Amino acid sequence: MKHEEIFVIVDGKRIRFDDLPALIPVPIAGEILGLTRATAYRYAATGGLPIRRFGGRRLYVVKAKLRSFLEPGDEVAA
Repeated sequence: MKHEEIFVIVDGKRIRFDDLPALIPVPIAGEILGLTRATAYRYAATGGLPIRRFGGRRLYVVKAKLRSFLEPGDEVAA
């Protein structure tokens, strides 16, 4: 299934989502989602973001699963 092309803003630059690495640092994923750094880590800690832990304390968001947060379609009620 072909995905719709998605562009995100990272460090003030517009880039293609597909050009991001497979694992995205939590603060960068938070920026993509419009979250503060603290909120992104809070969501990661409570399971709100699809994370993987490497090197003990390093947390990364899985890009393939993050796409579902960005694709149009199923709306989530607040």
